[in-house]
Amino acid sequence: MSIFVDIHVLQTLPPSNPNRDDTGAPKTAMFGGVRRMRISSQAIKRAVRKDFENSIELALRGIRSKRIPVLIKEKILQRKPDCSIDELSAMVALIMEFTYYGHKDSKDKREQYLKRVQQNPEHAFEELDVLWFVSHAEIDKYVDAVIEDMQTDDPKKSFRLRKFDKASTERDHSIAVALFGRMVASNTNLQVEAACQVAPAIGVGAMENEYDYYTAVDDHKDASEDSGKGAAMIGLIEFASATMYRYSTINVNMLRENLGDDAVADRAVELFVDSFVRSMPTGKITTFANRTLPDVVLVQVRDDQPINMSGAFEEPVVAAQHGFAEPAIKRFVEFESRLRELTGLEAVESLVSWTTPRGESLSVLGDKVRLIDLGSATASAVRGMQ
Repeated sequence: MSIFVDIHVLQTLPPSNPNRDDTGAPKTAMFGGVRRMRISSQAIKRAVRKDFENSIELALRGIRSKRIPVLIKEKILQRKPDCSIDELSAMVALIMEFTYYGHKDSKDKREQYLKRVQQNPEHAFEELDVLWFVSHAEIDKYVDAVIEDMQTDDPKKSFRLRKFDKASTERDHSIAVALFGRMVASNTNLQVEAACQVAPAIGVGAMENEYDYYTAVDDHKDASEDSGKGAAMIGLIEFASATMYRYSTINVNMLRENLGDDAVADRAVELFVDSFVRSMPTGKITTFANRTLPDVVLVQVRDDQPINMSGAFEEPVVAAQHGFAEPAIKRFVEFESRLRELTGLEAVESLVSWTTPRGESLSVLGDKVRLIDLGSATASAVRGMQ
């Protein structure tokens, strides 16, 4: 049976700039014929990952970096602090040769890397050309294996026969990698399909950018001197405000397959739901302090298909005297109800939560759960479908 977890959030942001474009302005998108405030999917995913990884043990965390060879070196030294530079270089190079550069299509890059290491052992720890997303558990597995294999007559053969690939690392419980997937162009055997999809957050109505003209005063200048008059620095910060519709979905079956452990997958669902509804990108956070909670949340556990309900806001909400949040909530409740009526598609279980009295109309869509309990309630609903 297919199991999907859909998360729908309406959240009001005050004047802020949590996710900037290349000019420093809030990101935008055209939708329904008008320009909306937008927060990119990748920014949301990073905020969610950094949030839930604060509450889990190191082995379950992922790290995305060009400096993975340096991290491998550090982990080897933790186990063998007296390791010589030549031995250390040989072990790191062996790991890189049969993991990151392990695919047949990477033969040229692999040979170039090994040649550089032969010329200078320090090149074993060089930065990669692209980011590599890997779990700490995977790195520990590589390190333990290479230290053991270095004691054999043929370390290269022993390490190569281990055949590290996606299947062999499933039980390393890299929650972030299992959720968000990874692409390793130099070794497609290590690729993991994402079990989670995150949509860009979009405003429910049209936006207008505003500008904060700011000045900075030099405290050390003597104000009585001509040189001390006026500001030492002036500038502009662009910002906007909006009620945002946010959506994400988890393919629970794929998550369980990626992790190879149903219990860890259920924990991942709980962590993701809690972090998705309570975390946001932190661009310009010290300037705007836009730490709001969602106005309303709807979590649906489905056995048919994921459903993004952004269509509720294709016609932009007009604020008028009630602002955006109240009419947006009303519009969302009506849209979801009509969607079920017209399509016949029903969620197996629906959980609702709100943090403001105007969200009480959401009660017709599901069982009320406190915001702090949404993750555990969702995980419990998922377990009930096994």
